[in-house]
Amino acid sequence: MERNNLYPIFLKTKSLNILLIGGGNVAEEKLNFLLKSSPDAHVTIVSPMFRKGTIALAKKGCVTLIKDTYHEGYLEGKHMVVATTDIPAINVQVWQDCRAVSTLVNVADNPPYCDFYMGGIVTKGNVKVAISTNGKSPTTAKRLRQFFEDVLPEDIDDLVKNLNEYRKTIKGNFEQKVEKLNEFTKSLVE
Repeated sequence: MERNNLYPIFLKTKSLNILLIGGGNVAEEKLNFLLKSSPDAHVTIVSPMFRKGTIALAKKGCVTLIKDTYHEGYLEGKHMVVATTDIPAINVQVWQDCRAVSTLVNVADNPPYCDFYMGGIVTKGNVKVAISTNGKSPTTAKRLRQFFEDVLPEDIDDLVKNLNEYRKTIKGNFEQKVEKLNEFTKSLVE
């Protein structure tokens, strides 16, 4: 039976340099996704052209637009790359260049050329839930995201903040603290 073997992580994009290659619809969608989830992300976009929506989004975040065609020099100092061009040969070249310098890369809509996928994300204050379909069905991830947005209570962030304060007051060793927190939060899932 096939299963999802991806390892989920939450990146501090404020301290990373992200390169987005391409200026079309997909690039704009990826930029919107990044900035919605991580408004303080540092993003550089390289493309010979930019959509008006991309330019408007760039002004809202820490985004640098460079009007140029891709070359491997743009990878210098980048931690993560997303290739979104409509020219398959360029996307494959980006993937090869990233492999050569050990930089994480996602070639949009091309799973064999991805080190990571950009899944569905639900954010409510300090609570963030990420959803992956192993690159098989972004539409399913979208629908699950919508489901979790509806199901997670609006005041979940207040609960998290209060539990954090409570956690600081608990006495005992690590195991005792975990046991008290587990007992206290058990009602959340019952």
